[in-house]
Amino acid sequence: MTDSSIIEEINTWTTPLFVTQMPDHDFLKEALLAAVYQQKASQTTAIESQIAPKAKHALHESTLDFLDLADANVMEAKRTIEELVLEIAGSVNQAFWPEDMEADAHIIESWYHVTQKGGYHDAHSHPNCSWCGIYYLEPGDANIEGNGGLNRFYDPRVNAEHYADPGTAYLGGHGVWDFTPTDGQVIIFPSYLKHSALPYFGDKDRVVIAFNCIIEAY
Repeated sequence: MTDSSIIEEINTWTTPLFVTQMPDHDFLKEALLAAVYQQKASQTTAIESQIAPKAKHALHESTLDFLDLADANVMEAKRTIEELVLEIAGSVNQAFWPEDMEADAHIIESWYHVTQKGGYHDAHSHPNCSWCGIYYLEPGDANIEGNGGLNRFYDPRVNAEHYADPGTAYLGGHGVWDFTPTDGQVIIFPSYLKHSALPYFGDKDRVVIAFNCIIEAY
């Protein structure tokens, strides 16, 4: 290599993750929790969605239409989340959308998880949508060391860990990215990204609202 050599870096196949705070969370929280627990009280089985019940332990999951409830606060939460997703989708796709294109984000599936002590959700991804998210309505005791309840995201580069030496340190060590739930936090991520909820050991319920979105152009 000579002094005149030029090395160009090309970053390809990156995976964007977005983190924000739910607008008006302080106003919405108690009303949304009331809606969650009202629906939970009417559940006839822990996993009402009937989706992969063996992958979930010590948690309650609603049917996949929670944010469709005819409740003013739930409707406002849905509207706000769709606006957040549309802003994100617009930012990452700006270079690929026609200049005059208009778009909307639509939540096509939404559900709550009420996770109790010892609860977890095995690794999975969400098909049939483009963007997904987790809204931490009540993180419970997840911030206390040793209580777990982390959401773990897994490196989508399936061969990234086939070999490790100092030259691979940039890959992130263990091929995962962990989020400790915080009150009112929203994580939005592409649907192909595998993730899990690690075992939670807090005494207080850990409550999240999860959602799947599509983007429609017109």
